[in-house]
Amino acid sequence: MDTPDSISQWNAPAKNVDFTTFGMFIIDEIHFGEGKDDMVDNIIGGAGTYGVIGARLFSPGPRAKAIGWIVDAGNDFPEEIRQDLIGLGTDLTLREDQGRRTTRGWNKYGPGDYRAFKYLTPKKRLEVNDLVEEGLFTAKTIHLICTPVRADNVCSGLYKALQDRLLRPIPLVIWEPVPDSCHPAHRMEMYKVLEMVHIISPNHDELAGYYGVEDPLDKNNPDTTESLAGKIVAAGIGKQGNGAIVVRAGKLGCLVGCRKHAPIWLPPYYPPTEVGGNNPKVIDPTGGGNAFIGGMSISIARNGSAKFVLAAAMGTVAASFAIEQVGMPKLEMVNGEERWNEVRVKERMEEYRKRVEELGISLDV
Repeated sequence: MDTPDSISQWNAPAKNVDFTTFGMFIIDEIHFGEGKDDMVDNIIGGAGTYGVIGARLFSPGPRAKAIGWIVDAGNDFPEEIRQDLIGLGTDLTLREDQGRRTTRGWNKYGPGDYRAFKYLTPKKRLEVNDLVEEGLFTAKTIHLICTPVRADNVCSGLYKALQDRLLRPIPLVIWEPVPDSCHPAHRMEMYKVLEMVHIISPNHDELAGYYGVEDPLDKNNPDTTESLAGKIVAAGIGKQGNGAIVVRAGKLGCLVGCRKHAPIWLPPYYPPTEVGGNNPKVIDPTGGGNAFIGGMSISIARNGSAKFVLAAAMGTVAASFAIEQVGMPKLEMVNGEERWNEVRVKERMEEYRKRVEELGISLDV
């Protein structure tokens, strides 16, 4: 683990990127049932990867280079995956290590929202010094998915690395807590981290976990989610308290809470069925929340750090592309324009904006 004093920042490069992530690249094995016919393997995954996809969706052409990230490839790294990642056109650092296997994960889905995950090979997570060495530590927005203790360590390390670059703005940290740390025993650690991040984005169950509350959405009680989010807003997010909490709430969409305005709920792009089931367009939820973070982060970097509702809307649209299939959404060029899953991202964003505005919600508050 990096400590602030161990970081080699003095002669480090500084790339001009809008988004980077501390999330890992993982090759996934996904099980939807009990038999071999109900599983898929060698699927591009990892929280960092889907964060990058969420940002990349809104970064066509040359703008893709404003997304920087690191992928650690082992001796089993498939060539097809290598070409898929290179094809995104991002500022990708692919680090080869023939002495280890690529980080791989096992995913299992069941009835309702059941999900289980475990690592199949040793993980290799990114540290502050990795981003320093690649010039990514000066990114406008940085995605964290970790425990409060690690978030504290990483943020402190980033500030230390930036101490001789006072003319550069401090990166805005978008923090996604990991589920295992969302427990009352870690609540004070979470509060301690709040002043160092710009946005904290748990899902509804993770938020409830910090307060020892049963998942409020299981009780169809979004008011509880709003009340708990209010506690975090009141505690203060960011050094001046001008940050936000964005709660990802599955079939209910997401909740944006900050001191700037009253809480605002945004609907999901794919609403549930009339009986409350998953929309048939939702094929695989893997990475949806991480893609949400990427879309939200790129909006914060480019559209204004205080436009939280617009950022959450872009996150919602980004997530919609991630969950339409198993694995990454498909990128192709049609008449010189990018299409993701045969759709122009701009058109989907405009359609969602119109839908939200018809509900009386402005994305520009």
